[in-house]
Amino acid sequence: MSKNAQPTPTEIELAERLRGAIRQGDILKDGRMPPERALAEHLGVSRARLRLALGLLQEDGTIYRRHGQGTFATPPPATNADSLRHLARQVTPSDIMEVRLEVEPALAALAADRARPQEIERLEQLMRATLNLSSADAYETADDKFHYKIAEVARNPLFLTVYDSIRAVRREVAWTSRRRTYHPPETLQILGEQHMTLADAIARRDSLGAAAAMEQHLLTVSKTLLRDRVRKIELDI
Repeated sequence: MSKNAQPTPTEIELAERLRGAIRQGDILKDGRMPPERALAEHLGVSRARLRLALGLLQEDGTIYRRHGQGTFATPPPATNADSLRHLARQVTPSDIMEVRLEVEPALAALAADRARPQEIERLEQLMRATLNLSSADAYETADDKFHYKIAEVARNPLFLTVYDSIRAVRREVAWTSRRRTYHPPETLQILGEQHMTLADAIARRDSLGAAAAMEQHLLTVSKTLLRDRVRKIELDI
């Protein structure tokens, strides 16, 4: 949508209709939305009007549009995901966390400097979605959206590509699915509270505080992964 164009009530209503359909999963397949032509026909609107409504959803972080891949209601897969599968078989949880500890505090600091007001509002919404969850699967989904949004609003395409690669490797490795089994509710609560601290630092434009909050959060995640691997070994024995 043009920076100077103002959405009409009809486009706002269409965007809200799309939000509802996304929440219900009515128009999604594996997190991906249908092509514009099919979606416009399904909704009975022109493609031009649909694009304007999708622009509103993209601006507030409801959807993600990736050239050549489509439109997603969840953070899109990395463009080089296939080539990273071989790498994923070689890395350990420690390898991943070492890289995350180098990359993500920097992304958090940049997000604090560069996030627009509407993006800060969206970050706070995504942060709240990670709170008070008893399901580890639900937490993982909400956590992925929150961290991806931080990487996105840092506004550095090279950093975002690196972060996408980290996400792709994490999705491929077997220990990612195993760890969900061992996340107790008290751990999810601690991680959610750390998200609150992180989102608050970004909202206050405190780049140093945001970097420190992200580092502390990732150290907690790293300790949790180590503890869960030990617990699995004990259960296997």
